[in-house]
Amino acid sequence: MTHARPKRIRSWRPLLLATVMAGTAVAHSSAPALPQPGSEFPRAGGTFRVKGYYLPFNQVFDPAQPSHYFITEQLYDGLVRFDSRFNPTPALAEYWTISDDGTRIAFHLRGGVRFHNGREVTASDVKFSLERLVANRPGQTTYRHFVDKVVGARDYWEGRADDVAGFRVVDRDTFEIQWLRPFVSGLYLLGMYSCKVLPRDLLESQGRNFFQRPIGTGPFKFAEWLRSPRLEILGVRLERNPDHYAGPPYLAALEYSPHFTEAQFEEGSVHFMSVTSDRAIRRKFPILENSTLKTYFLAFSCDVPPLDRPEVRKALALGLDKARLAEACDTPGTVHQVTNNHIPSYLPGFFPKAAGPFTDADTAKLLLDRFLPEGGRKALKLTFLLDPPKTDETAGFARELARQLAALEIELDARYLRRPEDALSVRTPYVKLLIHTMDFPDPENIIDPLYRSGAAVNALNARYAQPRLDELLARTEVEASWERRTALFREIEKLLDKEIPAIPLFHERILMAIQTRVRGARLPAMGFIFMDVKSIWLDRGEAP
Repeated sequence: MTHARPKRIRSWRPLLLATVMAGTAVAHSSAPALPQPGSEFPRAGGTFRVKGYYLPFNQVFDPAQPSHYFITEQLYDGLVRFDSRFNPTPALAEYWTISDDGTRIAFHLRGGVRFHNGREVTASDVKFSLERLVANRPGQTTYRHFVDKVVGARDYWEGRADDVAGFRVVDRDTFEIQWLRPFVSGLYLLGMYSCKVLPRDLLESQGRNFFQRPIGTGPFKFAEWLRSPRLEILGVRLERNPDHYAGPPYLAALEYSPHFTEAQFEEGSVHFMSVTSDRAIRRKFPILENSTLKTYFLAFSCDVPPLDRPEVRKALALGLDKARLAEACDTPGTVHQVTNNHIPSYLPGFFPKAAGPFTDADTAKLLLDRFLPEGGRKALKLTFLLDPPKTDETAGFARELARQLAALEIELDARYLRRPEDALSVRTPYVKLLIHTMDFPDPENIIDPLYRSGAAVNALNARYAQPRLDELLARTEVEASWERRTALFREIEKLLDKEIPAIPLFHERILMAIQTRVRGARLPAMGFIFMDVKSIWLDRGEAP
């Protein structure tokens, strides 16, 4: 077993400034392609510096908690990972087998994979790591993906059992999950950042102190905290793991901090950052545009007249200009791509719908006057609900929505809720901005929370109830054929297009700037946080 080196304090006086550059609005053009490797052979060595964009800096890299997921992706591995087409592929699990009835999946671990301290990974570590996600702990929400899916998970979460019976150690190198019923999208869930494998012995002996010097199996291992001259922790340094199961990274080290500045990027000591102003664009650095798993919807109160009528909801949708609403949400670092799909078209098996007119205000007025009761649209008063906190993005959206509805002669009253649960008490007709980030890249994680009758997210937004949708969704949960399952979701989407419980508006895309000397970078389908840093190398022929 190797031992951690003595703690030393690294002060980065010449590199780190404690200020973060503020951004200004800018129009975006199409982004150039990633810098591509030339004829040079990849070179080992160098430190790759990344400016994060979440403040304050969270120094607890626990996959089970909100964190800087880009770093947890470098420190830890899961059983599976995603390829460029969202397909789950082997990681710590070399392969897996699924029972004929679809209720059991056995993962066979790769032989010889070791944690950064030298201990070999076992099935017991996998069981322990997944049980951490089900544990009933303050602020933890990952349990909801397992309690009604895995045998014994609810008993464990409610404190009636000492472990999750459906997480089973078959032998040292084999781990099995027993689902309550077939869970086709379970592999997609296991590929997400929360489902990483941690060393059981160290977590049990060190508790939360483990995350002061975290240990995983990932391509990079924790080296030290990056500190200001006053010893405040402002970032982290990771170093190459030469024993990673997929081979060592080219880079010697990775440094990450949200406190790196745009000026440091411009002079070349920082290599990768989110766009925070138009300076990087003016200086013609390559600007990369990458999808996220975040989609914006405008939900209707489907249980309150007159919005309980699909024809009224459809007419309102026809009167809105999605492109202008998207522009109202754009920031220097994000753009918003209009969509007509409830299920994102970037998921396998789904395609962008043919775009009709984004808005037809005159036709919308005629339809609303026909479908609405006496007084027509001029008597219709809508409340626009927004979840806290108030941001420039949501405020801009609210102003643009009010402007568009005023053109239809409909009054809109914007109201920020103190907490999302306050929507349950609103009994007047409303529209609500619904921002949904998928927990895993599968259509179930859109349809189930947003539209299933009785789902918690649905109850706080559209309050939509459709027995036919519930029936189709139940069939997707047990359908073993990928083609037939996808066809069921397409049928669900046709139903949603007909009834419009919510208007799909746009997807968020993040803009990132990269130095031209960075080679081998590929932004994956899952977004920046899943970037394979292991393949990156720095061209020393380009200064600095």
